[in-house]
Parts: sequence; structure tokens; C-alpha cells
Amino acid sequence: MEEFLEQFNENKSELNMKITSPLALAYIGDAVYEVYIRKMLTENPQLSVDKLHKKAITYVRAKAQADIVLRLEEELTTEEWSIVKKGRNQKSKTVPKNSDVGDYRYATGFEALIGFLFCMKRYQRLMEVMKRAVEIIEEEEK
Repeated sequence: MEEFLEQFNENKSELNMKITSPLALAYIGDAVYEVYIRKMLTENPQLSVDKLHKKAITYVRAKAQADIVLRLEEELTTEEWSIVKKGRNQKSKTVPKNSDVGDYRYATGFEALIGFLFCMKRYQRLMEVMKRAVEIIEEEEK
């Protein structure tokens, strides 16, 4: 998987990624996290596409991502939490109608963190955070 991921980041320097807009990082992080969740869910071949979609929503909706990042706060480094806060503090022009503004902002912070880790090529840490995110959602479902 790392070879696949590497091709996306060949021309990005660490300095460049540190000055990238938090919303741009969130945009990337949203896609990375969505693909991770879809890949994970398709490992169960008995789920129909409709059921896959409904299950994916439990992991990717703003409320779930807000809960994840708030639960992860103590496990994140100072740098990682700084990225979350920068993402959280960005004002976007729209908020989904089925989402609380506070949840949406924390979800943006979570996605910015995922985007940051991906763009900085910190794949091991990225996988740790995404696996923890899944654990948190699954704990809350019980």
C-alpha cells in the first residue's frame, strides 16, 4: 500500500505541507478516510452496495468524526492536535443540513489531520489513527 500512496506525494516537501490550507488538508483527508472505510467494509463480501453505503455513513458522518477526534485528543501529539485545531477553526461556507456546526468543525479538524498525515507521508501513523477511529466507532455502537 505504501508504494501506491507514494505516487500521490512525490513532489510535496514537508515545508510545503505545513503551509497548506487546513481546508485543503481536510479535502484530501476526507477522501483518504472514505477510501479506507470503503476498503475495510468491502472485506465483508456478504454486504450489498446499499448496506455498504449505510454502514460507511456510521464511520464518516460529521458526528462520528467529531466523536473520534475528541476521544483521540489525549493520544495525539502536540503537532497533530494543532492540525486538528487549525482545521476546526476554519470557516467553511456550508454546513450539511443534517449536521451540528460544532460537530462539523471537529470533523473538519479530523479530516485535516488525516490529510496532513497522508501528505507528510506518515503512513504508519495515518494507519494507526484510522484504525483507532474504527475502534472508537465500533465501541460506541455496542
